[in-house]
Amino acid sequence: MTAAYAVREAAEPGDREACFAVRREVFVEEQGVPQELEYDTYDATAVHVLAVRADGMPLGTGRLLHGADAVGRTGGDASVGSLGRLAVAKAARGLGVGAALVRAVEDVARERGLTAVDLHAQTQALGFYERLGYTAYGPEFPDAGMPHRAMRKALQVLSGE
Repeated sequence: MTAAYAVREAAEPGDREACFAVRREVFVEEQGVPQELEYDTYDATAVHVLAVRADGMPLGTGRLLHGADAVGRTGGDASVGSLGRLAVAKAARGLGVGAALVRAVEDVARERGLTAVDLHAQTQALGFYERLGYTAYGPEFPDAGMPHRAMRKALQVLSGE
């Protein structure tokens, strides 16, 4: 499948439901994450990003926790955001959607004055995040029954800002 897609902040009516639909497909249906663990109170305050095909089909999503919502996941540092819930629909894998979503979350973090982004990566995805400039730290830990590692990337201020 080759299709043009756009990545944007999920601000349009229906965008949040499109994000949740992709997360349901990937995490709940494919990976068996209990629905009550997949959706949480942070969904209300997080910045969600959405990748959509030209015909409106949602292809992927991710979210950024920032401020007070992120400090519990970033070692108490309010200048660090927390990327999470990154999911790409099975039909869209291999098209660069995941990398585009990570870059969009990083852009949102920069816009909010954050200096770095942390994430909790499934260990099978470490290579993907390493290619995007993230470095693993700390021990492996379980999350939703799957092994994870914490990772961080310092954000460079883009020139011209």
